[in-house]
Amino acid sequence: MRHNIRRALIIGAGTMGAGIAEVLAKSSIQTHLFDVSDEAVESGLERIKTSLAKAMASDKITNDARLAILDRIALTTDQEVTKDVDLVIEAAPENLELKQKIFKALSENNSNAILASNTSSLSVTAIAESATNPERVIGLHFFNPVPIMPLLEIVKTPSTSNEVIERCEELAREIGKSAILVNDSPGFASSRLGLVLGLEAIRMVESGVASPEDIDRAMELGYRHPMGPLKLTDWVGLDVRLAIAEHLEREVGPQFAVPPLLRQMVEDGKLGRKSNEGFYLWEGKTAKPKK
Repeated sequence: MRHNIRRALIIGAGTMGAGIAEVLAKSSIQTHLFDVSDEAVESGLERIKTSLAKAMASDKITNDARLAILDRIALTTDQEVTKDVDLVIEAAPENLELKQKIFKALSENNSNAILASNTSSLSVTAIAESATNPERVIGLHFFNPVPIMPLLEIVKTPSTSNEVIERCEELAREIGKSAILVNDSPGFASSRLGLVLGLEAIRMVESGVASPEDIDRAMELGYRHPMGPLKLTDWVGLDVRLAIAEHLEREVGPQFAVPPLLRQMVEDGKLGRKSNEGFYLWEGKTAKPKK
């Protein structure tokens, strides 16, 4: 199959950036993985190697396929590679000023590439304001873990061209994702709905309705959610959920008011999986109830 995207650059080698790089490379796209230091990009590569090893152990890919995927991924700390790619996906921290700075540089370095942000809550329109060609800017919101989760949320701004939208929809098909198309609005569709559920689950813990594991079990068994809202909050990071809630409360309304328990847990350093404690105790990727 001829790809409409042949070469891509991922900005940010963290969990999301590394996952996106893996998925693109798996679909025969030459992929550059950028971060600000050698240590950061090497860490991203290790994430990819670990993910591919698990896929191979589960007979999802062969060793030859694993080696071919790794061969398509180049590590870089030089953002100048922007000049030679068809697509850039930014997966930097959720900071509007930082993203605007990145998109200004990206648009100046390449006048033709699609410029996408993986933001889960910030305004893609505001990000696009810093680009010289805002019609090339779009949101491509992947979900963690990227190699496994089937959804890709495509976020269009009032300026995004139809050609860019169509090429991103084709890209989604090529990399095996199911795409939804949404207009740029606070929290888009997925973050907005997911956060409402997560915040209400936290309020239920706060008021003693049930334990975190029983609240999660209610959604997993009663509504067939693959992961309960509190375990998902731990997985995403309580600090991340807090920042998104504060943003959506300002932009949308009081239904996103931050529960005091969430703010207190973040202040106490209980950030979820990344700190080994949140609503659960974590050992790697394994959650255990707090007794």
